Amino acid sequence: MPSVHVQHDPAHEYFDAVERTEELGRLREQSRMRKSILIYGPEGVGKSRLLRTFCASEKLALFVSNSRSPREFLVGLLEAMRPTSKGGTIPKDIAGQSARSLKGIAHRALDSAQYLIAVDHLSGPSRVLTGTIKDLHYYGRTPIFFAARSPHMEDIGALQAFCALKTERIELKNWPQSVALEFAKRQAESIGLCAVNLESALQSFVEWSDGNPSSIVRLLEMATRSRYRMEDQIKAHILYVDYRMGRGV
Repeated sequence: MPSVHVQHDPAHEYFDAVERTEELGRLREQSRMRKSILIYGPEGVGKSRLLRTFCASEKLALFVSNSRSPREFLVGLLEAMRPTSKGGTIPKDIAGQSARSLKGIAHRALDSAQYLIAVDHLSGPSRVLTGTIKDLHYYGRTPIFFAARSPHMEDIGALQAFCALKTERIELKNWPQSVALEFAKRQAESIGLCAVNLESALQSFVEWSDGNPSSIVRLLEMATRSRYRMEDQIKAHILYVDYRMGRGV
């Protein structure tokens, strides 16, 4: 079910404020101008978090995640809209309705306020799904903020037209080493990770992850497990091998 809730995490909140201020500002500016925008970058870089953080501060921003079909997307959209919709605009039971009926309900609900739709995790969307999103966009009436790994056809499909200009795209990159290391230290502290060789392990985690926030979190979580501990030390070599082999997920 779609949500705009952001779990309390002091380390992440610190870096949301420090590292993503410019990007959040751009999202708010696009929202003010009623313009669509694409957020793209590698897996784990923080695209979803940026969208969620933005939506949490914007009453009429509707966050919809992981939709694979028009009907799934429309159900998620209407449920996200329900708390701010006028009474009776969205029926209590929409589970059994067809995609066509749901689209009609969505159109009427979108007419009632200046909503914005935030679509997360687009990956090779079908022509039918992108057609549904474009229809709700309705020539700019409702801005679409969406996240994908790249601005290429295989990731965003026919929605390329929404972000043809450079000003209509935000590329999120992995953090530079100094920022990533500070994040790793704060995150280690927040989960209570201790070790004699913690400082060198954190340096390694930053290097192995190339500064990717989610990869750093994964490495830190792995470092808490008994398999990667020997008394009061982190067995970094074994952890590295498993990390590269995709184990310990």
